[in-house]
Amino acid sequence: MTLDRAIAFFILIVCLLYGYSAWFIMDAEIPPFMARNPVWPSSFPKILAIGGMFFSFLVLITPYRPKDDPDLDLSRLSEYNYGQAIGLLALMTAYALLLLPLGFLASTFLFLMIGSLILGERRWVPMILASGIASVGIWYLVQEVLGIFLRPLPAMFGA
Repeated sequence: MTLDRAIAFFILIVCLLYGYSAWFIMDAEIPPFMARNPVWPSSFPKILAIGGMFFSFLVLITPYRPKDDPDLDLSRLSEYNYGQAIGLLALMTAYALLLLPLGFLASTFLFLMIGSLILGERRWVPMILASGIASVGIWYLVQEVLGIFLRPLPAMFGA
């Protein structure tokens, strides 16, 4: 079994378990007054489970076409960029720890800026514009459209 088929099989198993929990475990705990609602808290997990099962099954049934070079060459493991991967993992940890003290806007902006630097981007104007627009846009969608409170400013400002 190739690597992509093994990953697709693993994702299929995870989606089957996720779908089972959405249909049978989450739906069993729905209060009676929500039983007639068109959208339940388990609706989005059901959609995700069905989509994941569909696409992983699609990968499993597509005919195998051997490639000249494998996806993961074990003889060249020392040539991969481990520094970038470890740097991004450390940055994600720092983002999670600094989200409350710095606020959503500053921590997300810094996360996107430093992340693009780690990945090799060196054009400052597009980095600043993309990080700023993405930070403010995501905050606006979550805060104003969805109505979920996100602390936009650092905790010391009391916002």
